[in-house]
Amino acid sequence: MHFQLTPAEFEALRISLSVALRSVLCSLPFAIAIAWLLTRRRFPGRLLLDTLVHLPMVLPPVMIGFVLLLLLGVNGTVGGWLYRHFGLRLAFSTNGAALATAVMAFPLMVRAIRLALDNVDAGLEEAARTLGAGAWDCFASITVPLMAPGILAGAVTAFAASLGEFGAVITFAGNIPGVTRTLPLALYSALQTPDGEAAALRIAVLALLLGAAGLLASEWLARALRRRMGR
Repeated sequence: MHFQLTPAEFEALRISLSVALRSVLCSLPFAIAIAWLLTRRRFPGRLLLDTLVHLPMVLPPVMIGFVLLLLLGVNGTVGGWLYRHFGLRLAFSTNGAALATAVMAFPLMVRAIRLALDNVDAGLEEAARTLGAGAWDCFASITVPLMAPGILAGAVTAFAASLGEFGAVITFAGNIPGVTRTLPLALYSALQTPDGEAAALRIAVLALLLGAAGLLASEWLARALRRRMGR
């Protein structure tokens, strides 16, 4: 079996890695903030925020992409304003593909970080405050290091999930070769091409290996951090 990738398949791999990396890096700070807010604070509308954060997990990805298109397309409420005033176009662009994958992967990061934060002893934070530490100092020096395994696991899991996102990307960003055609979209295109079974198999095997490597890396890094922290 011949598994050498073509230039177009290498390009799809490059775009997939770029899109996944952008989506995780841009959304991780928000995921940490939302996870902390939902875990450590009680406020009106908390249940609604929790529902909105996790909504992408239960809705069809195509629907998420369609909503993004309505809001952020060049004719959308927000997207039209961004395009008219700043020339910024998210729909049918690489940045748009990263945004769509970020929305779909965001709940995975929030859940992993919340699980880690639940295991952080709130008494340590209270003790630090009684010793004069400010809220930000307490969060940066105590809370974040203690929930680092969850942050790392969530980020790597979200990265792996972003590599496989299809529905939201094709709806909001399209299937543009060299711009938004990620590995799942390249697989879809190969399946629509006569005699494209060999290319589809190569892409499927590559996507499988990348996904498995991401999950294994997430578990290994989380365990390594826990051992280092003596947990």
